[in-house]
Amino acid sequence: MGDLVRDREPITNLILYHLFKWSVVSPMFNFYYRGKLYGQENVPKKGGLVVVSNHGSLCDPPLLSCCVGRPVAYMAKEELFEIPILKQGISLYGAYPVKRSASDRSAIRQALKTIEQGWAAGIFLQGTRTPDGRITDPKLGAAMIAAKAQVPLLPVSLWGTEKIQQKGSPFPPITVRIAEPLEPPVSNKRDILESVTHKCREIIHQMHSQGRG
Repeated sequence: MGDLVRDREPITNLILYHLFKWSVVSPMFNFYYRGKLYGQENVPKKGGLVVVSNHGSLCDPPLLSCCVGRPVAYMAKEELFEIPILKQGISLYGAYPVKRSASDRSAIRQALKTIEQGWAAGIFLQGTRTPDGRITDPKLGAAMIAAKAQVPLLPVSLWGTEKIQQKGSPFPPITVRIAEPLEPPVSNKRDILESVTHKCREIIHQMHSQGRG
């Protein structure tokens, strides 16, 4: 990737991100969810980055992007890009389409492309939501992307978001903790990717275990 990697996201996307953050997501996080945020100073302000976290709710992508303080690009199912207004909105905010039937390789190529364009790529370590916000089956995709792009990994813990969709708890308290960045894996060898992946999970679980704070 080398010199082709941009330092920052496209200016149009940055403008939309900040508009959406301060008008919608930040008020939701701070007032409705009574959000607490720790470690925002650990986030690299520019350059390629792979943000890895646990996953408990459909609200996680915008909440995490808001707390990180810079746009984070996530993959979204291709069907969403067939809806005219929604297509433009999620594209500007950093989402990129991936077919449901696509291989992991295709998703990785798309993530690498967003990093080349100056985005931080967001990867949920397990890939799917878990009912307690814990990571039981971490995937190697985030470590592989970081190794190929040679960009740092940023572990983030989302505490409480798994309760957002539970009945009787529409606005549960949420705590987000951000760890210090980890150096990218030195190679794509499976044992190295596994080691880095498990380190990310361990850090996220340690932060998650601190609870509300």
